[in-house]
Amino acid sequence: MITILITPNKLHVSGHANTAPQGSDIVCSAVSALTLTLIRGLKEIAQMALFESVAAGNICIEWQSINDTGKALVDTWFLGICGIAAEYPVIEFL
Repeated sequence: MITILITPNKLHVSGHANTAPQGSDIVCSAVSALTLTLIRGLKEIAQMALFESVAAGNICIEWQSINDTGKALVDTWFLGICGIAAEYPVIEFL
């Protein structure tokens, strides 16, 4: 199961979907791709300072403040995650 924790200053994604063998799991790949793209967007498009930790099965993004562009990127990321969760109910929101 993939667990997602969202707070006003933090986003944490952890776990594995376990819908296919490790390295072949399209759900994990989709969540990872969206989340890694979010990091890049927050840094390069929203020009936000971030603390990020990226490891297999564990991505954490933290910020001190978020601007309107950053909020829009996080909201768009969340829509993508919700779409994945609707198709593959292996995502738990905290």
